[in-house]
Amino acid sequence: MRLPHLPFVKVCCISSLEEARMAMAGGASALGLVSEMPSGPGVISDELIAEIAAQVPPPIATFLLTCRQDADAIIEQHRFCRTNTIQLVDFVAVKDLQKLRAALPGIRLVQVIHVSGPESVKEAVFVAPFVDALLLDSGNQKLPVKELGGTGRTHDWSLSRQIRENAERPVFLAGGLNPDNIQDAVRTVRPFGLDLCSGVRTQGKLDAGKLEGFFQALAQA
Repeated sequence: MRLPHLPFVKVCCISSLEEARMAMAGGASALGLVSEMPSGPGVISDELIAEIAAQVPPPIATFLLTCRQDADAIIEQHRFCRTNTIQLVDFVAVKDLQKLRAALPGIRLVQVIHVSGPESVKEAVFVAPFVDALLLDSGNQKLPVKELGGTGRTHDWSLSRQIRENAERPVFLAGGLNPDNIQDAVRTVRPFGLDLCSGVRTQGKLDAGKLEGFFQALAQA
């Protein structure tokens, strides 16, 4: 169980019911379920996302990670997968965010900001009023094949701290977090939540020992 003073922890790239149960037993407050992406790890079918989401008990949050940018396409996908949160990993226009909010009441919207420079702070502050939370990651949307998460790279945490201080929404920190750097990350950014993928995996599989080590390190942050 998460202690009150610890950040909310989301374990991403869940690939099976077995991994979902391992993550919850290890202390995760949320599970990330990755749908079709242009690149990156952890992609599973919408059918499997729906199956896992249906078996996750409250109060655990289930995040549908989608690279879709059109509100109607996102709504259609969500109504099939039926998670309680949508993580938008690419740019979504304000008009589409407003349409999502109207069409999916009670479903939380989390916008990913790929932190690359001072412009990312401006982007985060602008979009914050239209979503429930921001997730600060280390992807690159400008590449010919977009990187929209799961890179295993850290970014400039001082920029993430600026976002946390200026955007009036809860902030999740992602990107290369592991037991060795989590204390520095938490002390620098003071995020509401943390997002894990590669740092708690071995050869792509969720590793219960690494997950335990992460939570032990986090407790001392």
